[in-house]
Amino acid sequence: MEKRYHIVGKESSEELARYLAKNGQALLPMVELIEQSKLAVDELIDVLGRAQIEAVLRLSAEGIAGPPHPGKKGGAIGWHGSERGTVCLKERKLRVERPRLRQKGRGEDGEVPIPAYEAMKSEEKLGNRMLEILLRGVSTRQYRAVLPEMAETVGVSRSSVSREAIEASEEELRGLCERRLDELELLILYLDGVIFGDHHVLVAVGVDERGRKYVLGIAEGASENRAVAKGLLEDLVRRGLKTDRKYLFVIDGSKALRAAIEAVFGAENPVQRCRHHKIENVMGYLPEHLKDQTKAALRAAFRLPAKEGIARLEKQADWLEREYPSAAASLREGLAEMFTVSRLGLSPSLSRCLVSTNVIESPHSGVRLRTRKVCRWRDGQMVLRWAAAALLLTEQNFRKIMGYRDLWMLKAVLGRKEVLVQQEVA
Repeated sequence: MEKRYHIVGKESSEELARYLAKNGQALLPMVELIEQSKLAVDELIDVLGRAQIEAVLRLSAEGIAGPPHPGKKGGAIGWHGSERGTVCLKERKLRVERPRLRQKGRGEDGEVPIPAYEAMKSEEKLGNRMLEILLRGVSTRQYRAVLPEMAETVGVSRSSVSREAIEASEEELRGLCERRLDELELLILYLDGVIFGDHHVLVAVGVDERGRKYVLGIAEGASENRAVAKGLLEDLVRRGLKTDRKYLFVIDGSKALRAAIEAVFGAENPVQRCRHHKIENVMGYLPEHLKDQTKAALRAAFRLPAKEGIARLEKQADWLEREYPSAAASLREGLAEMFTVSRLGLSPSLSRCLVSTNVIESPHSGVRLRTRKVCRWRDGQMVLRWAAAALLLTEQNFRKIMGYRDLWMLKAVLGRKEVLVQQEVA
């Protein structure tokens, strides 16, 4: 059977444009209106687009019943007028006039579907597209306004958009929670939290031996909650993350998170606490006039070798002890793990992205950007749905970590078997 439908590419589009220009008597009034600035180009596209869709539907119907012949009897399938219908475009629904066909002698039971209409009315991808638009900062109240007014759209009410978005985000959350990790050769796990209103979400991002980043999982709750941290790590193991090998863990400094790593993966895994979090924690206990001076001292110490840097920070803590004991205690807490990466002997370019959770903070900023229009977080499930959808959308723009070409050094330190991997261009 000869195929009736073909993929329309650039050449087909150019061929159609040439045909319309050559046989475009019907377009001349519109050309005059555009030239006189009385009709916008997007309105022309909407008008012609609707006309083209309706023409396609008519041709599809003719492929089944043949051309209509008023006053003449046709075959077993005949034309039965037309009615209003709906087709799904990339990010909206469009009302069109669609022809109707019926098998003769069967009344309403003999309605014959039109192939092109059945294909174009599918809503499979509409919910995902609506969710993507919402994550890019368009609120449900504003959704109608961003659609072309010339098109007669349906299904774009606030409740309809929310319903479509909920279904799509639930699918995103389910996909993330069921993502298998067996085939990933991960070397580094970043763990950090992000706040949505009054809710906390703990996020895990992994880096493989080629430097590529992946969102591994999420859990509702703060990183200070040991049960939440342990539950997230156990879920990663359940989905295929191997526990018979070492990883470098980069965390925000939470004691509960540190304990959860030891409980699930053992005490032999190197853990690097985020230096930026440490600086912010210490600054929270100091008056404004001391913050810049202390921050500069901490950063200078972090640039030193491990032994010298720890000694310098111990002196800084001694200096703070008398008047600001809380700041001194915060500085001393977990001090040795501020220099874990320094003791591994890695290259400077690779070490730079392993001493903080900036790698995971970047997707967090993308999540905050994509969820900034949400005014009220109703419950934890809503938070998880939006977090999963926003993180997976942000993941599409992930780049390799800095210094990824030197990851072979980390593999050696972790005791991994060397696998010859062809270097990829960043």
